[in-house]
Amino acid sequence: MRVVVEAVTGLGGRDGETGVPLLWAATTREKQTCEDINMKAKQLKHIATWLAIAAGATLGLAEEPALKVGDPAPKLQTGKWIQGEPVTTFQPGKAYIVEFWATWCGPCRVSIPHLNEVYKKFKDKGLIVIGQDCWERDDALVAPFVKKMGDEMTYRVALDDKEGEGRGKMAESWMAAAGRNGIPSAFVVDTKARIAWIGHPMELKDKILEAVLAGTFDVKQAAADYEKATKAEGEMRAAQMAISEAMKEKNWDEAMAKVGDMAKLMPEDARDNLDHLRFTILLAKEDYPAAYKLAAKISEANKTEAMLQNDLAWQIATGEGIKQRDLKLAETIALRGNDAAKGKDPAILDTLARVKFMQGEKEAAISLQEKAVNLAEKSQRSPYQKTLDSYKKGELPNTD
Repeated sequence: MRVVVEAVTGLGGRDGETGVPLLWAATTREKQTCEDINMKAKQLKHIATWLAIAAGATLGLAEEPALKVGDPAPKLQTGKWIQGEPVTTFQPGKAYIVEFWATWCGPCRVSIPHLNEVYKKFKDKGLIVIGQDCWERDDALVAPFVKKMGDEMTYRVALDDKEGEGRGKMAESWMAAAGRNGIPSAFVVDTKARIAWIGHPMELKDKILEAVLAGTFDVKQAAADYEKATKAEGEMRAAQMAISEAMKEKNWDEAMAKVGDMAKLMPEDARDNLDHLRFTILLAKEDYPAAYKLAAKISEANKTEAMLQNDLAWQIATGEGIKQRDLKLAETIALRGNDAAKGKDPAILDTLARVKFMQGEKEAAISLQEKAVNLAEKSQRSPYQKTLDSYKKGELPNTD
């Protein structure tokens, strides 16, 4: 139940069924399924943005997409509207965000409340937001999902039109046409029905929407910038593959050097976000003093980011092949994550309980795990209960 970057095989890849970035083929307690990430609905924007950048999913573009910034927006070919008034055409003078998502997608669950805030901020200025469900495994799940989201998802929501062949008409004419193979993905349509912006919804800046709504947005410049970014994407992918290959061959020093090369391709203020990858490499190299020194630094610099703390602690406690576990550091980091979450995240309590059990504090572990069970949603309570049962038997449960 962790979003832990532990391996770098298949760097920047996508799930074959869903198209979701695999995040360096992350090895996690539940094999990094989107359903597991759904438990992390309140991950912070920093985490979502880092995952997008580090996994090469910020743009997620094909080499030569047919749909680009500056092009006329494709027509809307939605299926049933789940919420809000249907939109059939783009009205002059109105701006739109068409955001592609699915109920099974954890990162989508993270971005939905953010998108809802954007909608509330700009709806009276002429912005219409369409939550376009796509690649859905079961359309019947969408309406209950939207209802459960309640005040955190108040904009329009539509299913895709899946009549005929293909994965859906909107998925084909928008996502596939733009070379987007990961969700969430957002398209901004300006007041003249042109594509003004394409990207991860967490990266959409207010100033872009303000300019679009005011009619002052420079679409030509945006198109040029997008083309440049598309080319940079190729360089980023090459760097990712170089890191992946170096790690497969266990060339740890080379892998670390390639991370430095990758950092040069990223914005300066985002480069520190690669420290988690550096930490993973140091663990694999078995340079434990350097690894744990870096982990402490990452934790200290991100005290309020609960899920980042949780990921670090879980990795130290459960990472495969680690010969020297610094459980005291894992405890410090897990406690910091629990404080940041105000003791209300079952996954973090689960991590802290495990660390306590590994330190020989059985009763403390049981107490924490009971809290995790009680806090977990009913449908997701079973693995927490199994772990609790193991602790009561005096057994450390497996992580697979």
